[in-house]
Amino acid sequence: MAQRAFLAQHIRYTTWALCALFTGLSAAALLRWGRGWWAPLGVFGALTLLGWRDYAQTRHAVLRNYPVLGHMRFLLEFIRPEIRQYFVEGDHDAGEPFTRAQRTVVYQRAKGVPDVRPFGTKLDVGAKGYEWINHSLQTTKIESHDFRIWIGGSPDAPAVGASPCTQPYNASVFNISAMSFGALSANAIRALNQGARIGGFAHDTGEGGISRYHREHGGDIVWEIGSGYFGCRNADGSFNPERFAEQAREPQVKMVEIKISQGAKPGHGGVLPGAKVTPEIAAARGVPVGVDCVSPSAHSAFSTPVELMQFVARLRELSGGKPVGFKLCIGHIWEWFGIVKAMLETDITPDYIVVDGAEGGTGAAPIEFADHMGAPVQEGLHLVHNTLIGAGLRERVKIGAAGKVITSFDLARMFALGADWCNSGRGFMMALGCIQAQVCHSGFCPTGITTQDLKRERALVVADKAPRVAQYHANTLHALKELLQAAGLMHPDQLSTHHIVRRIDSERIRLLSAIMPTLRPRAILDDLEHQHNVYRLYWPLADAHSFNPRIPDTAVPDAAPEVLRPTVAGRPASAAQIAEALTHRRAPHPTAVTHLVPEQSSAHRAVPTSTTPTHVPKEWTASGDAPAAPAAPIEPEHLDA
Repeated sequence: MAQRAFLAQHIRYTTWALCALFTGLSAAALLRWGRGWWAPLGVFGALTLLGWRDYAQTRHAVLRNYPVLGHMRFLLEFIRPEIRQYFVEGDHDAGEPFTRAQRTVVYQRAKGVPDVRPFGTKLDVGAKGYEWINHSLQTTKIESHDFRIWIGGSPDAPAVGASPCTQPYNASVFNISAMSFGALSANAIRALNQGARIGGFAHDTGEGGISRYHREHGGDIVWEIGSGYFGCRNADGSFNPERFAEQAREPQVKMVEIKISQGAKPGHGGVLPGAKVTPEIAAARGVPVGVDCVSPSAHSAFSTPVELMQFVARLRELSGGKPVGFKLCIGHIWEWFGIVKAMLETDITPDYIVVDGAEGGTGAAPIEFADHMGAPVQEGLHLVHNTLIGAGLRERVKIGAAGKVITSFDLARMFALGADWCNSGRGFMMALGCIQAQVCHSGFCPTGITTQDLKRERALVVADKAPRVAQYHANTLHALKELLQAAGLMHPDQLSTHHIVRRIDSERIRLLSAIMPTLRPRAILDDLEHQHNVYRLYWPLADAHSFNPRIPDTAVPDAAPEVLRPTVAGRPASAAQIAEALTHRRAPHPTAVTHLVPEQSSAHRAVPTSTTPTHVPKEWTASGDAPAAPAAPIEPEHLDA
């Protein structure tokens, strides 16, 4: 211990002192032997000056105590993810967020190389949480892996209700999640859309609008409309119906999606700094060039569940009858129930709902939001599926699921929980070549996917990556087909929670149907008091005319076991008591006293003056050039690895 203390005490300035010593020796050698010693003199001289700077600065204690040597700490910290990923992390260690084995499957399927594994599974089948699909002794034979569903009704069964869809979309059960141009590079958008065109599946634009890069290859587009109404907004950021109708009626736009919240950061808005608002981004979003682009945390076009349904009907009419739905990450349960009550009251239903899980997210988010905000996709999907069944609306609304979905088993599990189709963002990013460097927000993406740096972006060659996007889609669905055949099924819509088994502990297993039961049709409407407490207690709180919880007129009769019920003052609580607690008035916030401004939250610049351009440049009015002629489909077997 004494020796360690001695080393710790005397090593602090040793590196700096050695640099100074070698600087002196290099200078002497230069005087003695001439020009060959200029290089070492420059290197050691610079390190000596760096040591003096470290010693004199007051920002970093490590550098102040360990001049020169302290920089090793920052270097090792900088390359720590790469060291862990390539040298430390095992195939099935808890990768962040995907394990090496998961990423390898995507790379293999995208490149079209064999993804079989010798010598059996490497997973611990006795571990808590391990899941599998029960197989059948009477397997089936499925002709094609191209599983598809109709959204917004079908030619044989038109949509019903007020203002129904008249242009249903025949969608693949596996599509590209919402990722905006601006967050992704132009070449990444090109490759994803061309891949979607080759494979016959859909590409969600993200809330950043439809750019000219989405249009180049003619792939099917799902246009996401966020709270900023990018591509269909007025100068003040409000919704512009004429601009919306102009783009929504384009043949390439197959569906419209209202983004209420997203899994990565539900309830959080965003700002794209003006320095990053290039003419191309400004054109796609319909905002001024060089001015901060604000995405509010809430919509201005609606403020109640009923108004949301009316907005759905309005967009459906403006788009010419195309499917319109919304995406959300489940938060307050009564808010979701209020939306369902609004569907019942207005007879307006969305054609689809995408349930985004808190484990999802391709962009950057505050750490607390990424880790602790919003419901995971399993709980959110199960709640949405069951609520629509219990309200008698499930047949009218299709459900998509998103959140860490990359393999065929991930797909199968989502279908069993009630999804009609799945979206993947990071899976298709890895098909483009993403190495999970996790610098998406920095602009220094090593693979050219999440950057606007033209030199970095050129590394992503569209002609090479687009076929990989299509192959990843095709090979994943081919693997899903084989799972379904082994289970004795013919289509993903036949999967249910009865097919999935989960290990509870080393000695017990349960069907997922026993852990997450499914409601009886119309059970919420006909027999609420005998349903699970989630419905029995929170359904009375929901209001079709407000997202706030309401106090019920009468308490719902007690029926559920007390052990499952929320408590107030140690006693079981009724729905009325819960509502009172939720709406209890709190004391006003004290006046802020700090004068510090968070470095990551730059103040919004003022609204541009009359001298600042407030319109999209004329040459970008139509978000770029007219779309090129659609590329000829390429058969999967002809795709190059």
